[in-house]
Amino acid sequence: MLRKILIEPDPILRKKCDPLENVDTTTKKLMDDMLETMYSAPGIGLAAVQIGILKRIVVIDIAKGEEKKNPLFLVNPEIMHRSKKTSVYEEGCLSLPEQFAEIERPAECTLKYLDYNGKEKQLKADGLLATCIQHEVDHLNGILFIDYLSKLKKDMIIKKLVKKKKETERVIV
Repeated sequence: MLRKILIEPDPILRKKCDPLENVDTTTKKLMDDMLETMYSAPGIGLAAVQIGILKRIVVIDIAKGEEKKNPLFLVNPEIMHRSKKTSVYEEGCLSLPEQFAEIERPAECTLKYLDYNGKEKQLKADGLLATCIQHEVDHLNGILFIDYLSKLKKDMIIKKLVKKKKETERVIV
């Protein structure tokens, strides 16, 4: 089932998410919905908070175009290590439509999490996957990629989003 993606400046996006006790059928259904919503958007990552659910759940799939889909389900993801070496990617976000900026983050990270079946896993990621993981884990802590920008750039982006939101909410009777 497709879910509605919240758009900045929605206050829910700034809330910290709660960990889950375990992965049950309700959690699996939510992750399936999140994956469907992310693919439909289209995006490569989605955190539960982006659909208004304050739980520490993320779905990611960085497969491009015709590549075989390779979804990653992260419940209670925790970044254990970040490399000193950094990389820069132009990031966008489903909660900040049509807004992009170059963001510098650690080039590699090591993550522990529960998978789709509730099994504890560890993952060492680099490149785009590492960036995507860090971007999505930030969401779980109420942080958006624009928070890494100067106040001026951040304010400009938020102003554009507020204006766009008002335009789409106008109704002509």
